[in-house]
Amino acid sequence: MTLDDLLPGFWLPPVRWSDIDLEAGVVRWRARHEKTGYEHTTPLTAEALAALEEARRISQGTGDAPLLPARRDPSVCVSRSLARGWWVRAEVIAGLEPKRGRGWHSLRRKFATDLMDLPLKVLCELGGWKNAQTVLRCYQKADEGQLRKALESRRRVRI
Repeated sequence: MTLDDLLPGFWLPPVRWSDIDLEAGVVRWRARHEKTGYEHTTPLTAEALAALEEARRISQGTGDAPLLPARRDPSVCVSRSLARGWWVRAEVIAGLEPKRGRGWHSLRRKFATDLMDLPLKVLCELGGWKNAQTVLRCYQKADEGQLRKALESRRRVRI
């Protein structure tokens, strides 16, 4: 079994320091790296900003340098296979059994499902989805708890 078997469709976008605006607290996702060609910015959490500030301090990353540089050539982004290896290593450290479909992309599915209560337009902007139908069709999954909560919250009509 190969890493591609474990993590099909695994992909990590080539983010560069010029895509990170620490003052504004946002990251830019370049259109040329998005399969839909949708360039957008996303606000960063306080934790992400702190981690990026620390990473910049340690690496002296600036300008068009990759956020995650390759070891042998720091002018290019880390390879897809190395990033997959990091994921597999993280699974081992966390004691998780390898599971088909789990990878960086599964985090997007979790993100969309966890934030299901947000207005769909807000969720699409945060996740960088150009089309709300994509979120509904591919990313969100209602669980039994959410379904039961929805049923319990409905207004009852008395006759």
